[in-house]
Amino acid sequence: MLVTYLEASRDLCDTDSILFGAALAVCRIIGAKLSTAGRATGQSSAIPAWRIRIEERIAKARALIGRLICFRSGNTRPRIVRTVRMAFAGTNVSLSQPDIMQKLTERIDDLKLRIAAWGKRIRRYTERSTRFNQNRLFQSDQKRLYKSLERSIVSGTGPAPNQADMVAFWRSLWSEPVNHNEGPWTEVVASQCA
Repeated sequence: MLVTYLEASRDLCDTDSILFGAALAVCRIIGAKLSTAGRATGQSSAIPAWRIRIEERIAKARALIGRLICFRSGNTRPRIVRTVRMAFAGTNVSLSQPDIMQKLTERIDDLKLRIAAWGKRIRRYTERSTRFNQNRLFQSDQKRLYKSLERSIVSGTGPAPNQADMVAFWRSLWSEPVNHNEGPWTEVVASQCA
């Protein structure tokens, strides 16, 4: 059965996938434990573990902010109330207190500040890592560095528009008569500027 699949494979990547699938099937049949080290599922990414943890913290904090805002706007479903209670766990804040809305606002602001600090930490690392890699590339291969910088500048832009198309576009915009809402405030501003 494996021969038919191997004959149909077009390149080394297909052959690798077929052999890995066959080995995986055999291991499952005989009940053997297998290690996925070196495969796409088990490879370690280039993103550091601490950054992944911070991004997870940011995602959880954003979800909590969303639920706190839902509660503040009057949503008292049990799941939302349970989340709000967990957000204030360990403090002397009760949901029946008269100043709960102020406490909610303070907690939301605190979470937003934490998210900003975590994001800044990731941004600082990214900038530092980029600078470090560019410095190292500059010392070893300046030509490749400049090519990569040019590529990053060009990649954000698309193909340049044709000059005739641009002229036609702006002419069509400028030639159309437009009725603006001339409110009384425009007269006040005009008199102050005169």
